[in-house]
Amino acid sequence: MQLELNGTNVIAESERTGKASSLFWPWCGANVSLLALSYGAFFLGFGISFWQATAAAIIGTVLSFLLVGFSSIAGKKSNAPTMVLSRAVFGVKGNIVPGLLSYLIFVGWETVLVSLATLATGTIFIRIGHINHDLAMVIGFVLSVTLTIYGGVLGHAVIMRLQKYLTITTVIATVIYILLTIDSISWSAVSAIPTGNFQGFIGALIFGVTGIGLGWVNSAADYSRYLPRATSNKSVVGWTVFGASIVPIVLVIYGALLSGSDAKLSEAIAMDPIGALTTLLPTWYLAFFALIAIFGLVGGAILDLYSSGLTLITIGLPVKRHIAATIDGLVMLVGTVYIVWIADNFFFPFQGFLITLGVPIATWSAIFVTDVLLRKRAYNEEDLYKIGGIYGSWNKRSLALMALGSFVGWGFVTNTFASWLSWQGYLLFLIGGKEGSWAYANVGVLLALAIGGGGHYLFARKEISAQEAS
Repeated sequence: MQLELNGTNVIAESERTGKASSLFWPWCGANVSLLALSYGAFFLGFGISFWQATAAAIIGTVLSFLLVGFSSIAGKKSNAPTMVLSRAVFGVKGNIVPGLLSYLIFVGWETVLVSLATLATGTIFIRIGHINHDLAMVIGFVLSVTLTIYGGVLGHAVIMRLQKYLTITTVIATVIYILLTIDSISWSAVSAIPTGNFQGFIGALIFGVTGIGLGWVNSAADYSRYLPRATSNKSVVGWTVFGASIVPIVLVIYGALLSGSDAKLSEAIAMDPIGALTTLLPTWYLAFFALIAIFGLVGGAILDLYSSGLTLITIGLPVKRHIAATIDGLVMLVGTVYIVWIADNFFFPFQGFLITLGVPIATWSAIFVTDVLLRKRAYNEEDLYKIGGIYGSWNKRSLALMALGSFVGWGFVTNTFASWLSWQGYLLFLIGGKEGSWAYANVGVLLALAIGGGGHYLFARKEISAQEAS
């Protein structure tokens, strides 16, 4: 057991070890979740064919993780956490705005993932029949929370090692799942699915971008900051994209084959994403399936908890990293208990809240990644921690750009998870209204990305050149 003592500081030269290939394990481990199988049904839910769903899954996944890969370059260059490096774009104090949004996203998703693992365990053991439902959920809860807090609190070295074991175990078990269910695929039913319209394809592609990879951009440098600065940029991007993309792409495609073969299964997945997948399995494999469901979801929760702790310090909490991660773990624990055992109708509104935060985070991601690509040199490490440094206290232009991207983005998305989010989509009248063909394509995410990236490129080039010349 090795407790990481580093926090938001720049990693010392003596600690920068390893190879770019080491990035494969945390990113693969965070994205081997069986939820990706359910995503296959969600892709087809946009009214598109299997081949369109396959193309959307590949393009959306790879494009979103390219952003994660580019963000990882910043960590390798300047060896600091993502939300510290973001200070160069928004100012040392101004960065509290994207920092707070990122923190809420991290804590929200780690709570959702552990809640799903707990609920899935209860659903699975109902079919087994030998263990009380509530007891099964307690077992799933304890195992999920323990693994998540263990990895998130102890830190980088433990995460890199633990994610390797979680990845190998989950991949093997998932391959067995595929072998056990492959007879359920009906190619004639899949091939009979009609080709959807262009709007449906774009909606599925955007769903792939936002639902699979985009949410990791604000944590990417947290895992590459231990690499030597001489590490190849291409290798950093390549291993990040490969590790994060390969399993989700395969699982989404296979999930589309399963749900396209059985309309009832597709409907069941919409109600119970993990539990519905058990209906195809023999009883003897259900206990193993429960474990891979937990491990797959926990892999992502661990990274969220670790990065949420770093972000909490970045926005101003004066504690050590492991204390911040422990605080976040307690928040996650309480949130999971509330979602699983107390709330009647909280989970879906909460997801709607997270999607709402996802629009400004998309704008931030585009701004930050564009900044990384514009810079030829590493960030000035000392000035990342000084209000009077070259990055300043508040970068009002970047904050205004983020506000504009968020306003436009919210205007062109439809959020149906909760009635109190119905205000979104206020600009959809420009392209057919909330009931038009573009209503559920969520093009607001693409517009937020375009405004963030394009705006920063146009307005920040000269300032960056001046900073690097000084």
